[in-house]
Amino acid sequence: MKEYADDVRRAVEVMRAGGIILYPTDTIWGIGCDASDSAAVRRIFGLKRRADSKSMLSLIDSDAKLGYYVPDIPDVAYDLMDLAEKPLTIIYDNVRHLAPELLADDGSAGIRVTKEAFSRELCRRMGGAVVSTSANISGASSPANFSEIPEEIKNGVDYIVEYRRDEQTRFAASGIVKLGSGGLVKVIRE
Repeated sequence: MKEYADDVRRAVEVMRAGGIILYPTDTIWGIGCDASDSAAVRRIFGLKRRADSKSMLSLIDSDAKLGYYVPDIPDVAYDLMDLAEKPLTIIYDNVRHLAPELLADDGSAGIRVTKEAFSRELCRRMGGAVVSTSANISGASSPANFSEIPEEIKNGVDYIVEYRRDEQTRFAASGIVKLGSGGLVKVIRE
């Protein structure tokens, strides 16, 4: 953790002040902010040129925090998280305590418990959910590593994390499933 402690501290300071950051996650690099800050969330929508109707997901650092955002967690959610072979975003119904802009029209939102060290510590130090949306202009392909992130995105954020910038590993987006009433599980993206 020592190698990225300053990055985490600075990123948290920026997000608590209403700023947006560019940071590594358990999947691809993400644009992030405090997930309860509507103004910051709207800035990300503007930077990505993304329609407000397209939701963005949030990261949290532990299963224990999930209940704060999802009042009625289906038991199958824990099974899915435990069995997933790669990072898994789950879309839950009736999500609370997130900026309204992160909720779909039906009140659902995507939340992922991150297991990657940096993003997990970032969420832990924030004390809550952090937005995580791909570091690209809406409609363009997602960058697989830092070197593929467009300059427009880099220039549009308030802080860029130093940690993992030099990695050339090609990362992929998470799987996404939606949990519905009655235990319905719908795969959105494998």
